[in-house]
Amino acid sequence: MKIFIAGATGAIGLPLVRALCTLGYQVAGMTRSGGGTARLREVGAEVVGADAFDREAVQTAIEVAAPDVVIDQLTWLPANPADIIKSLPNNTWLHREGGRNLREAAQRAGVGRFMLQSHGFYLDAPDGQLADETAKLRYDAPGVIGESTRVTGEGEDDVLASAMAGVVLRYGFFYGPGTWYRPDGAVADQVREGQASIIGDGNAVWSFVHIDDAVAATVAALKAEPGIYNVVDDDPLPVAEWLPAFAQWVDAPPPPRVTIEEALKSAGEEAIYYHTRLTGASNHRAKAQLEFAPRALLWHPRAI
Repeated sequence: MKIFIAGATGAIGLPLVRALCTLGYQVAGMTRSGGGTARLREVGAEVVGADAFDREAVQTAIEVAAPDVVIDQLTWLPANPADIIKSLPNNTWLHREGGRNLREAAQRAGVGRFMLQSHGFYLDAPDGQLADETAKLRYDAPGVIGESTRVTGEGEDDVLASAMAGVVLRYGFFYGPGTWYRPDGAVADQVREGQASIIGDGNAVWSFVHIDDAVAATVAALKAEPGIYNVVDDDPLPVAEWLPAFAQWVDAPPPPRVTIEEALKSAGEEAIYYHTRLTGASNHRAKAQLEFAPRALLWHPRAI
């Protein structure tokens, strides 16, 4: 089986390429020119140099690679998580234009299966409940978050309605090696410097997933029943619980609290949304269909 991965040098892209090559799959990794080229060659992947925004280049890349499966792991996120809100429009643009180019090229080339990275943390569910795979993304979210979810939802709908076997992987927030959430990661630095606060009641529920568990689920989804899978950990937690525990885990002082009014002035309505409105997700389908067995959150209050 040959697999074509767009976004092959991203947070999950490179670990996924490495795992697939180790398992003996033929892997073509699409990336723009740069340091990622050497990393892909190092793990044994075929390097495909193409810009996702270049429709013809993407079409040619997929036709030449002739893959059985295309995996869209495109992301355009900042090195500093403090810049996430102002960077989201670029990421949304990439998903709208680059993602569409990828899907259309795969369909024209007769690719059998298409797998899409989606969000397991922007899902709509009643208060106090976890979102399952029938949940819609929160299209009414404020500002750039709402625009991101609407574009992501369009991508999900396209994949599931296509002639290809469509798989949507709704990942939780990645943690572990190479991510923001690790002892020497960017979020840990923020917490140590007192730059991460709990806004209001901090009652938004976050679903995380270890990057290696996300990779394992993605590999399993290559041969699983098409459809949507929430790839998240077993025990989503509200910000008011996980953030102080994370601070303790990385030897940082407890995060301060700020009021919603204060946060609105300093951080904006999107930041408030992250701390007061997110809904956790259920992973029951991934466990049943993908034999998904996520590890416990490394800084869970019961673990530290």
